[in-house]
Amino acid sequence: MASHEEIRALVRQVLTEMSGDEPASSPSAAASTGAGATVAIGADHGGFPLKQKLAAYLGELGYDVCDCGTSSTDSVDYPDFAHEVARRVGGGECKWGIVVDGAGIGSCMTANKVPGVRAALCYDLSSARNSREHNLANVLTLGAGLIGENLAKQIVRTWLETPWGAARHERRVDKIMAIEKRYSRV
Repeated sequence: MASHEEIRALVRQVLTEMSGDEPASSPSAAASTGAGATVAIGADHGGFPLKQKLAAYLGELGYDVCDCGTSSTDSVDYPDFAHEVARRVGGGECKWGIVVDGAGIGSCMTANKVPGVRAALCYDLSSARNSREHNLANVLTLGAGLIGENLAKQIVRTWLETPWGAARHERRVDKIMAIEKRYSRV
C-alpha cells in the first residue's frame, strides 16, 4: 500500500496536470485564456434549451465546445449525458464540463462517479467561486428548472474565471482524491 506522502505526490502531479486551467481573473483575459480550451457540455431534455444558450455563450467567451447531447426536448435519461461529459473531462479530452438537467443534483451525483471528476452543483455566484477556488471543481452542474438563463451565464463565467486557491486548499483536494483512489477498483 502506498504511503500518505506517495499518494499526496501522485495527487499533486495529477492536479498539476489538470490545473493548467487556472483562468485569469479579468473578463478580457478570460476570453483569451479560454481560446483552445474545450468545455464538454451536455443536458437532458429539461436542460436542453439552456444547454443550447450556454454552448453559444461559451463560444462567445472563446472556448471550444464539445456538445455531448441531447439534441432535443424529447425525454431522455440525464445519467447518460452527465456520464458522457464526465468521461470526457476525467479522461482528459476536455478541460472542463457543464451538465444541465432539471435540478442539477442527479447529474452531479452521476458525474462524481467518474474517476478524476470533481463535479459541483452551483446555484449562485458564491457556490461557483467556492467550487473552483476551494475544490478545483472540473464539472459544473446546473438546474435549468431552478435558475434562469442570465444567472446561468453569470455562474458559468464566474466558475470558469475563478482560479484555484492551491496554496490554501491543496491539502483538502488531495484528501478528496486520496479517498477516490482508496475506493477505486481500477
